[in-house]
Amino acid sequence: MNLVLFDGVCNFCNSTILKIIKYDKKNNLMFSSQQSEYGKTVLKKFRIDENDLNTIYFVKNNTIIYTKSTALIEIIKMLNGKPKLLLIFTIIPTRIRDYFYSVFSKNRYKLFGVKDSCIIPSIEIKNKFID
Repeated sequence: MNLVLFDGVCNFCNSTILKIIKYDKKNNLMFSSQQSEYGKTVLKKFRIDENDLNTIYFVKNNTIIYTKSTALIEIIKMLNGKPKLLLIFTIIPTRIRDYFYSVFSKNRYKLFGVKDSCIIPSIEIKNKFID
């Protein structure tokens, strides 16, 4: 299983997840919020602080975990269509990509706001979410 762990109360994160689902035509990905019990269990398995909500996590094939910009790149590789154009950013060294990712991540609540609770998926996409 390929699992995307995201900040479930972040408005930007939720809209990004919905865009990822739109381009996941082969249904390669599953999703869980980091705040859910399942998300916390996965983070604990990989010895990651469950309170660190400043990155997206991508668990590939239940074995490898990616963070920050590398997680996004690995997710994009599994998508179809326009998002593949974003792979151009792989020419930028990871340290630089992750620096900008971190700056944006620390300001995303101010820029886009937060929800009171995690995303409630529609009936059409509910089967893509765990917990």
